[in-house]
Amino acid sequence: MDKNEIMNDRERIEYLVEHLNKARMTYEQKDIEIMSNFEYDKLYDELKALEEKTGYVLSQSPTMNVGYEVLSELPKERHPSPMLSLDKTKETETLKSFLGDKDGLLSWKMDGLTNVLTYSGGELVKAVTRGNGEIGEIITNNAKVYKNLPLRIPYKGNLVIRGEAIITYSEFERINEEIPDADAKYKNPRNLCSGSVRQLNNAVTAQRNVNLYVFGLISTDPDMGFKTRHEGFEWLNSIGFTCVEERLVNKDNFDEVFSYFKTQVSKNDFPSDGLVLSYDDLEYSASLGRTAKFPRDSIAFKWQDETAETSLLKIEWSASRTGLINPVAVFEPVELEGTNVSRASIHNVSIMEGLKLGIGDRIEVFKANMIIPQIARNLTQSGTAVPPGICPVCGTETEVREDDGVKVLMCNNPDCAAKKIKSFSLFVSRDAMNIEGISENTIEKWINEGILKTTPDFFRIDRFKEKIVDLEGFGEKSYENAHNAVEKARKTNAVRVLFGMGVPNIGIATAKLICKHFGNDIEKIRNASYEELVAIDGIGDVIAREYADYFKRKEVNDVLDDLLNEVELEKQQESTAELKFDNMTFVVTGSVEKFKNRNELKAYIEERGGKVAGSVSSKTDYLINNDITSNSSKNKEARKLNIRIINEDEFLNL
Repeated sequence: MDKNEIMNDRERIEYLVEHLNKARMTYEQKDIEIMSNFEYDKLYDELKALEEKTGYVLSQSPTMNVGYEVLSELPKERHPSPMLSLDKTKETETLKSFLGDKDGLLSWKMDGLTNVLTYSGGELVKAVTRGNGEIGEIITNNAKVYKNLPLRIPYKGNLVIRGEAIITYSEFERINEEIPDADAKYKNPRNLCSGSVRQLNNAVTAQRNVNLYVFGLISTDPDMGFKTRHEGFEWLNSIGFTCVEERLVNKDNFDEVFSYFKTQVSKNDFPSDGLVLSYDDLEYSASLGRTAKFPRDSIAFKWQDETAETSLLKIEWSASRTGLINPVAVFEPVELEGTNVSRASIHNVSIMEGLKLGIGDRIEVFKANMIIPQIARNLTQSGTAVPPGICPVCGTETEVREDDGVKVLMCNNPDCAAKKIKSFSLFVSRDAMNIEGISENTIEKWINEGILKTTPDFFRIDRFKEKIVDLEGFGEKSYENAHNAVEKARKTNAVRVLFGMGVPNIGIATAKLICKHFGNDIEKIRNASYEELVAIDGIGDVIAREYADYFKRKEVNDVLDDLLNEVELEKQQESTAELKFDNMTFVVTGSVEKFKNRNELKAYIEERGGKVAGSVSSKTDYLINNDITSNSSKNKEARKLNIRIINEDEFLNL
């Protein structure tokens, strides 16, 4: 080999080791993606080939190291023996060759966080993450709240198993909608699962619905005597564990079984980045031993990503409530894995620049794990695309920031509409304008499309019918439902308008108090002075001052004027009810009998000066529950705090 060629190869190896380690570290430890899976696998394969060609392998090479040192504050523990990764291939012929004439098990390669779980005396006593393969983190308390993991099992001996903690795609989408900053924090279920499992507070883990799929029976008491992996899986299933789906395979049925997995993967609700093939015979497996990095009895298969060539039409910049403005590639539709695809997230400015994207470029796209559309590579590499200088939502100047070498685009305007998802959500909520069926996810899409700039724009969505119908996840029926809900909400009242304006510290009960005091006259309500407000029983100094200051702002009155042009305020009859429940707080639970529903009971209490809270606390005066003797969580909490539990008859007698 020529000396210059050797030096060039060594320089390339050194570059690849540094680049791949940085990509893996930012992905695994910081949940930041700086290159696609496709690009990582491509560079990894190049590095492996160069190492084999030259015999030059760095100690920090990702082909030698299993993982990175853990960084959390969870206690750590060294594994009894190293947890090795599996050798991998993308060729089905390699799998067939590996299997040969032996019987094997083919199963999903789950994409989550590997756990080692120990049971003794029939109880879960320890759970440890894989960590860097040598040292893991002790997460026993978190594992105890996994959705499907048994804490007690009928087997009373010593048991050690391995499994993959995962969060399903449907849970991932639900959490992204419900957690305000999820869009900024989590790019895929694996990252979210890692963050959920490695929590110091297992209450967070419990809320995330983590599931554990067992993929390995490591040890039991000697008398169990399993001869095959399949027997072990059947036994684990029988004592309460959820095992990864596996199929017996041999040279005769390999193609049929493999075809099943290939067809099924796109239908799965759980993330999987490939398959695992293992010899079924345990004695034979043990006789094979291991290499420095891989066990010899198993091999991982990664899907050959189906790619399609297309043209980049544009890059959309999607602003989020965190201030991040994320690039999204829009391209000529292509078919991948049986579905039409026309959009792919680029994640950040660094990835866009790394791909050297430009409008009109020919690009190759694929579905990561056969699910998530991504750009594999750019064939043109014009590099003409640049981040926009202004926010697509508010028009304020943007800023490119760099964090740990990753460039992101930010909007610094605190009043950007994209950052006001919560205020728009309040506006459409039940106690405000009551526009049914409008989720935060829908609001965010409409803001990014320029449909919503201020809250009264909800009443003008008919101007954007064509755009809404064409949005991903929408259609004619979705638009009609939204439009009907908007039209229904046009008839409203002063209380809903005031509450929907989002005045600081003004909840629905206070809004009712103010509107009642001013006879539901919207002009008197908006022009209320500090002195008039503090004169209302129940309105304090701070609330009065902030309220008066809020309505002195021109932009607030402009929005209110705009809204009043779109809605019809109904006249409200003055309530003659006495304020019998003044300064009293109630909690309502269970079914009701004397009222149509809980909302009617709530309105009855508030009309008489009371407040209705969602949970029992030391500030609660009464818990209303027709089943007084039940052991519901609210009843238990009320008894603990010595709060009286009453039924509806007792309530009405108050």
